[in-house]
Amino acid sequence: MRQNQPTRRSILAAGAATAGVALTTGVSGLLTPARAQGLAATSSMRGGSNNYLPGAPIVERIGGGGFLMSGSVRRAGDGAPLEGVRIQIWAHTTEGHERDPHSHGATLTGADGTFRLEMPQIVPAFGQPHGHLAYDADVSGGAFRTVFLRPVMPSTHDTSLSAHFVLQPA
Repeated sequence: MRQNQPTRRSILAAGAATAGVALTTGVSGLLTPARAQGLAATSSMRGGSNNYLPGAPIVERIGGGGFLMSGSVRRAGDGAPLEGVRIQIWAHTTEGHERDPHSHGATLTGADGTFRLEMPQIVPAFGQPHGHLAYDADVSGGAFRTVFLRPVMPSTHDTSLSAHFVLQPA
């Protein structure tokens, strides 16, 4: 009786077949997109709620525009993009102080969870050029916990600023 001894060729072929299955099924993670399992919620930033005005209107742009505020909103845990989420934006700009009602506006996220809103150029307040963004559960229906952000721009010459929310269900 003859025993089948594995040859180098059969070992390599079996290894290639196993690697092919791993790649197509995502066992190796090389072809499967990364999942945001356990994505932590964004915490409110110190000073983020300064000069917040609840209920700012949803607008096409704040003032004359020229500066782009953008970002994304995802759900904590699975990282799913959130559509229709109301984000309020305000800042100290070339057209007004951050406490002025005309320096505030809100926008809604699209199907991919992103938002963008033009506003006048942000200028330094208290030595730092920064914007304010908020998801307010009280104004937005309470599906998620309130988060206030206050991102600082690296330079006063920047013409855009981006901020990203990961919201915790209420």
